[in-house]
Amino acid sequence: MKKLFIKYISIILTIYLLSFVLHTIYIGSIPALLIMGLVLLAVNLILKPILLLITLPFSLLTLGLFSFIVNAWTIMIADHFVTNISMGGFLNSLLAAFLIVIFHHLFHAAEMR
Repeated sequence: MKKLFIKYISIILTIYLLSFVLHTIYIGSIPALLIMGLVLLAVNLILKPILLLITLPFSLLTLGLFSFIVNAWTIMIADHFVTNISMGGFLNSLLAAFLIVIFHHLFHAAEMR
């Protein structure tokens, strides 16, 4: 449960901070951001394992780097379902996926101390 909460916080924080840096990411309201975090968490729990299994050959060829593409796809899928938030395309989703992983590992490491 704690691991899911850390993932949720890292998702929300990343999207919120990226909206300040990139003008193509639009957040209409704080409740929309919180819903986006929940939807992305659900997409990561349900669809991401299926997508990773389907793209396993590409992931093996790229030594696991293709998983960032799958993460960007999950962000784009969640963006499609949440109104009042726009991630602004694939490259922004890819950057968000990379930063979500970094924040998640930082929060997880801080929790372990």
